[in-house]
Amino acid sequence: MRLSRYSFSHEVPVPPEVAWEVVADHRGMTRWTPFRRARLETEGQPPPNGVGAVRSLQLVGPPVRERVTAFEPPRRLAYEMLSGAPVRDYVGEVTLEPKAAGTLITWRVELRPRFPGAELAVREVIRRAARSLAKECAERPHPGPV
Repeated sequence: MRLSRYSFSHEVPVPPEVAWEVVADHRGMTRWTPFRRARLETEGQPPPNGVGAVRSLQLVGPPVRERVTAFEPPRRLAYEMLSGAPVRDYVGEVTLEPKAAGTLITWRVELRPRFPGAELAVREVIRRAARSLAKECAERPHPGPV
């Protein structure tokens, strides 16, 4: 099946450093994703959430496992899916761009669905997660105006 690309962007009224705290907290993903359990299988560099970190995210059934491939505080986190979803060749990237009113969060993904319908399901999960990520970031306390 063909490679699909998606991008979801949201502006939040917090500085990139505050948004980064949410993006880089693998264990905290249960606060803003549908996953009920998130654990770190392997620590990365820098410890614990950096390059090479493997996170395991579970809702029902086998966990979704992802490895961090880029960790550039407070601007960029990239990852690849290792297993657990009905897609292959899945890579994702979350970037944080400073804006006058805060931060533009952009979540990009590329994937190949394993069967018809898988692409739409995964796209919807990421779309909702991107919205929830923005909400979680916006609700974070931060010092003063951006």
